[in-house]
Amino acid sequence: MQDFLQQFTFANPSWLWALLALIPLLFIKGKSGTPTAITYSSLSILASLGTKPKRLPGFFTFSLMILALVFALLAMARPQLRNVESESKASGIDIILAIDISYSMQIVDFVLNGRRAQRITVAKNTAEAFIKQRENDRIGIVAFSGRPYITSPITLEHEWLIDKLRELQPGLVKEQGTAIGSAIAASASRLHEREAKSKVVVLVTDGSNNSGRIAPVEAAKQAAVLGIKVYAIAIGTEQGRLSNSIQASPQQEFDTETLQEIATITGGEYYRVKDTDKLRDTFNSIDQLEKTEIKQHNIVTIEELFPWFTSTACILALLSLSIQAFKPSSAP
Repeated sequence: MQDFLQQFTFANPSWLWALLALIPLLFIKGKSGTPTAITYSSLSILASLGTKPKRLPGFFTFSLMILALVFALLAMARPQLRNVESESKASGIDIILAIDISYSMQIVDFVLNGRRAQRITVAKNTAEAFIKQRENDRIGIVAFSGRPYITSPITLEHEWLIDKLRELQPGLVKEQGTAIGSAIAASASRLHEREAKSKVVVLVTDGSNNSGRIAPVEAAKQAAVLGIKVYAIAIGTEQGRLSNSIQASPQQEFDTETLQEIATITGGEYYRVKDTDKLRDTFNSIDQLEKTEIKQHNIVTIEELFPWFTSTACILALLSLSIQAFKPSSAP
């Protein structure tokens, strides 16, 4: 019923004002007319001249005629059922999140919700928020350490994608190291055949390239040829170190120069992130730079109801005239 009321409308509502003209007719009915020119001292003499008409048929025919006029005016206002369906079409952006899961991402030098947290934990938390605000974009995940690992194909199933993101942990890939070049190449290979307005790789890493079969700059050049941008995010503090139980001689490496060159070659941006707030700001900045264009089309379907009102008005008018013409009279 609620849907019906929301869809019901009049194409020419100005005709509804004419309904006000029917109100005086309700008061005119039953009023005495002009008095006769001849006054009789007694009405008994007229008893033989005719019979009294019944009042009920007269009231009934008058009511039917009023209803006929009401339906006729409603028909002139053109009642309709109007249904509007919105169709959104997004000129989507295809995105690969290339996330470093090397052992150094276990370093606890960030703070999340008031507690000290590992780099990988903060990176996943921020990436999850980024995915949720890109609901019209196809996103995939490439995790990497000593080699890339295709965690998720490019998809619009973001809930499934987030589940896969949450499963990422250092040690998932047996090969140790940081293969940034291979990660870019693997991401680009997933993107180059796709038809999208924009193709983007968001690279999150805390180290320099020390593994893989392709150099990061060479991989960036190939990505640029394919029209793929790389946003490079260097995460971590200079003081952060792995524990001796994980690596005998832990070293902190940040290859800022290479990451900057990757971003420049591909037309992306480079970001240096040392805390959680800065990482969130970085993802928000990328979100603003790569805005999805959404075009919305409204499809309007109209069902005309005036034929039903016109038919009802005609039936009521004919019924009223028929009763008026054939109404019975009381016996003398």
